[in-house]
Amino acid sequence: MIPNVAESNTEKAYALLKADAEKILKLIKVQMDNLTMPQCPLYEEVLDTQMFGLSREIDFAVRLNLVSEEEGKQLIDSLERQLNLLHEAAQRT
Repeated sequence: MIPNVAESNTEKAYALLKADAEKILKLIKVQMDNLTMPQCPLYEEVLDTQMFGLSREIDFAVRLNLVSEEEGKQLIDSLERQLNLLHEAAQRT
């Protein structure tokens, strides 16, 4: 029964981290659509703060062995790619 609990906690931890990454992406989309452009210091401050917070969450989950270091890196890399695409799209408009 213990392995099922551990697996369940691992799945929950990854799902929570992924949800936080999606919240960051949505926040940046809203900010770009309604508030500021990517060159604005406010945009950069929000993005830096949110990404730092997510990276700390991932580090914590890795230290607890709830997600692997590779999974955490992939999550950050995926979010960064999506944010770069969003930034490029905003530059074209």
